[in-house]
Amino acid sequence: MKKIAISIGDLNGIGLEIAIQAHKEISKLCHPIYCINETLLNQGLKLLENKKPNNFILHNTKGDFIIKPSKICKKSGLYSYNSFLDAINLAKNKEVDAIVTLPINKLSWAKAGIKYHGHTEVLRDIFKKEAIMMLGCKELFVALFTEHIPLKDVSSKIKTKDLSRFLLNFHKSVNIEKIAVLALNPHAGDGGVLGNEEKKIIKAIKKANKSLDKKCFFGPIVPDIAFTPHNRKNFTHFVAMYHDQGLAPLKALYFDESINASLNLPIIRTSVDHGTAFDIAYKKNPNINLTSYINSIKEALRLIG
Repeated sequence: MKKIAISIGDLNGIGLEIAIQAHKEISKLCHPIYCINETLLNQGLKLLENKKPNNFILHNTKGDFIIKPSKICKKSGLYSYNSFLDAINLAKNKEVDAIVTLPINKLSWAKAGIKYHGHTEVLRDIFKKEAIMMLGCKELFVALFTEHIPLKDVSSKIKTKDLSRFLLNFHKSVNIEKIAVLALNPHAGDGGVLGNEEKKIIKAIKKANKSLDKKCFFGPIVPDIAFTPHNRKNFTHFVAMYHDQGLAPLKALYFDESINASLNLPIIRTSVDHGTAFDIAYKKNPNINLTSYINSIKEALRLIG
């Protein structure tokens, strides 16, 4: 079986509990290696009133602090970051076949002085590659052309050359023959009445299709009808111009099932598509939804091939 490094996420949140509860099931799919040390694992297990599962293999991510359930904390933020870096290094050194990340808290990262806003930005910087953030499940995947930036800055980021390169990299990563590209403006700009960014999007689509010597990218599709049942019959993969344009409909439709994948990188990384769930962390809930985590493992294995 393939080896997958598990970045443990923010230990004040739900990540460890998910890892413990899902371990038996994912161990049937792969050999998980958890980036956490014995001291912090035992501390978490005590809070959960649980025991270490069989064959729960650890990679000794160094660090020690007091786990404070549901609290934003720079020490837990720093540890989640170091756990992630250890998982990356395991993949870089070919000691594992992929990495799967449990949720971090962005404010905890900020309090720890970490300059990045999330996992994808770290990967982009380490590998000096234009990592692509894709989220979804087998019924619907959405790639984000822009990610964690203010809405007011999105328009200036849409440039024909950059979008065309993004589309080609996305196609190479997923190898899907029909990909829908969303417009930016309502009514796809209404011929320029509501905005002119669509001209750049059209040029980017044509340029990408010409490079592939086939019609793979379709659009720009009017955003308010992009995710109707009719369009979802025709497309499983969409490119959104900004974060909420793609993720609001995705999470409305498939919140529990969705995962996050970082594409166009020399390593494989997938993640749960939810946060640290501070409201339920360490409440010892036997019915925590594990679907996103298990799907993350499955998608990582699919990408490994």
